[in-house]
Amino acid sequence: MDEIQKYEMKLRDDQWLQLEPFMIGKASDPGMCGRNNRLFMEAVLWIVSNKGLWHRIPSEFGNWNATYMRFRRWTESNFWRYLAQSKIDDPGLQLMLGEIADYADLYTQRRELRRIRKNYKKLYMGEIDILSGV
Repeated sequence: MDEIQKYEMKLRDDQWLQLEPFMIGKASDPGMCGRNNRLFMEAVLWIVSNKGLWHRIPSEFGNWNATYMRFRRWTESNFWRYLAQSKIDDPGLQLMLGEIADYADLYTQRRELRRIRKNYKKLYMGEIDILSGV
């Protein structure tokens, strides 16, 4: 954990105590649980604050792909927006959660645009095939 300190941990202990009850994937939750919810949140905050690429998160945060997939599942379920709208008293934590929710919304918009472009490309390529008699 000492090596991660150089990455400036964003969550203070008092903020984590407020956030932890809202998190999914706790040991007390049914189904699978996350290995370390706090480390996952730190990884997401690192991505959001550094505008970084998922495959470039520091290895101390764990497997980048597992972290990305978890972020993606939480984004698809709108969990980030739920967290941002939760009743947390700390303005700094509320700001961080709002930034994550905004990032997740932007991520969703980009995915939707890629899906539209991909479908348009398939349609366009299909028209070319029809016109060329393929």
